[in-house]
Amino acid sequence: MKKILVIFGGCSTEYEVSLTSASAVLAVMDRSRYEVLHLGITREGQALYYEGKEERIANNTWQEENCYPATISMSRGKPTLWVEREERLKKMEFDIAFPILHGKNGEDGSLQGLCEIAAIPLAGCGMESSVIGMDKVLAHTLVSLAGIRVPESVTISSMAEYEDKRTEIEALGFPLFVKPVRAGSSFGISRVGKWEDMEDAVCEAFLHDKKVVIEESISGFEVGCAVMGNEELTLGRVDEIELSEGFFDYEEKYTLKTSSIHMPARISEEEEQRIKKTAAKIYRTLGCRGFTRVDMFFTQEKEIVFNEINTIPGFTSHSRFPNMMKGVGMEFAEVVDQVLELAVNTRSNP
Repeated sequence: MKKILVIFGGCSTEYEVSLTSASAVLAVMDRSRYEVLHLGITREGQALYYEGKEERIANNTWQEENCYPATISMSRGKPTLWVEREERLKKMEFDIAFPILHGKNGEDGSLQGLCEIAAIPLAGCGMESSVIGMDKVLAHTLVSLAGIRVPESVTISSMAEYEDKRTEIEALGFPLFVKPVRAGSSFGISRVGKWEDMEDAVCEAFLHDKKVVIEESISGFEVGCAVMGNEELTLGRVDEIELSEGFFDYEEKYTLKTSSIHMPARISEEEEQRIKKTAAKIYRTLGCRGFTRVDMFFTQEKEIVFNEINTIPGFTSHSRFPNMMKGVGMEFAEVVDQVLELAVNTRSNP
């Protein structure tokens, strides 16, 4: 029986999203095949081994009891979690780390790097692709070099640079999207229709990251494609986001108040195959493994434009990634099982 270290929470604005995803994954894991260890990361960044009831993770009461300070060993050999209990250290070995964390300090390559140092088999993308995937500018640069269109943009690192690049920014044309370079779940993103509103949007984005990217608006609609695998890839169905107003911000992603997700997308079979082929190419270009969700725009001219890649996408039974895989006949429990199977023989760089 394999021991799986499920890591959840995180010192991130996406802390609650992680709790929801982790709870859903834990609910469907095959306990006849896997023994689960729980490592929670608090909002403040404290790592705690949790041995309480799993249902308390979803409602964020897991920290109230049955928690002990813990750390992952950096030494190679058998992957080890050291747990401090009653002023003594307890050694707990495991086989696979399964980070179910979203955003910074979890999805951005930091935790993946620790696992690579210790050569810990990891469910999902490794450090390099996680770093690239979190950095919108870096991901766009590499994907563009692979011959796939990306939005025109201007990147700034300070308000002084923002003033200096006004001409370049205005040349993109309005409306524009202002985004933190490294953030998830649309935190800090604004749609700006005129220059007078630009400074407030830039200031908001700087609250979430030290670099900001200002992008042209792409006509058409957003589509996504789930990709799973290492050498051989399994592609989910393509879905489509229909917006009635605004853009797909944090509230819309998790409430769908004024938007709808169509799965499968309302496009032809030939168009879907083109999008899936592009998603696979992006996955390979960015060095991904395990699983990701690739988000793109499909323009009125039927052109595919890369938006972003999510190396740890939302992972509940109703999230986009599992629903795309359900479209090709894989139920949620099977998706989770396959993610872990892909990690079994995946070891980090020697």
